[in-house]
Amino acid sequence: MIDRYLLRYFLAVIDSGTFTAAAAQVNVSQPTLSAGIAKLEREAGAKLFRRNSQRVELTEAGARFAVHARRIEREFNLAQASVGEIAAAGTLRLGVLTTLATADLAAFAARAARTAPRLAIELVEGNAAALSQHLARGRIDLALTATHGEPETEALRSEAYVLALPAAHPLAGEAAVPGEALAGETMIVRRNCEALSETSRYFTRRGIRPFFALRTTNDDRALAMVAAGLGVTVVPASQRHEGVASPALLGFGLKRTLTLAWGDDTAAMREAAAPVVGILREQFG
Repeated sequence: MIDRYLLRYFLAVIDSGTFTAAAAQVNVSQPTLSAGIAKLEREAGAKLFRRNSQRVELTEAGARFAVHARRIEREFNLAQASVGEIAAAGTLRLGVLTTLATADLAAFAARAARTAPRLAIELVEGNAAALSQHLARGRIDLALTATHGEPETEALRSEAYVLALPAAHPLAGEAAVPGEALAGETMIVRRNCEALSETSRYFTRRGIRPFFALRTTNDDRALAMVAAGLGVTVVPASQRHEGVASPALLGFGLKRTLTLAWGDDTAAMREAAAPVVGILREQFG
């Protein structure tokens, strides 16, 4: 019998594209994950991946195995979530974007605790792609996620991306700043930003290839470093921090839409979570 953890390793490699990223996703070391995949291939009796220096790809046998692995993982999660009415209706597993403003998320949590004290809320962080995978696998019940124009389940609000400059920066008092004005600036990279590729192209088209003082997945740290004068960055308009100015970035018209997306939930969960969902709509709408 194949252990479930091996299926989790296998699916993590598919979703992340590399063994290194997959190991981080399932919180094990890379050697541990590699050993697990090797064990799975022995038990399956076939090679499941083709490896190269950049990515790993499924073999024909791996592609066939993936169909069953995803179904098994999904059914396991759904079964786990539905064990007893208390488990199903008593805990809301809410996926949230890592790029949501911490203050907004904290305000939601405080209101939810007061409004629905008997409903436990488990927050599961991730980017939009990870949250979509969690929904598909039954790992979460509801996702507060983002789109850039794709069809959405329930749109809450749209917001632009803005510059984040130290309050003492010469351009901090401007309502809008052209990208060309940032030539020579040191920048900070927010690795989890949904608009990271578009932001890079925006500056590259303007001939700006900055020095990066920090690359981080922690938005609060990124903004704190902006306030400290380490560099500048681009953030969603809802991201605010003391000591940081947020002028518009001229010519950068991309917006993100915060949305709510349900998974394969039960009627009991929707009913139990209704007050909390109302708070989400108010807080992020």
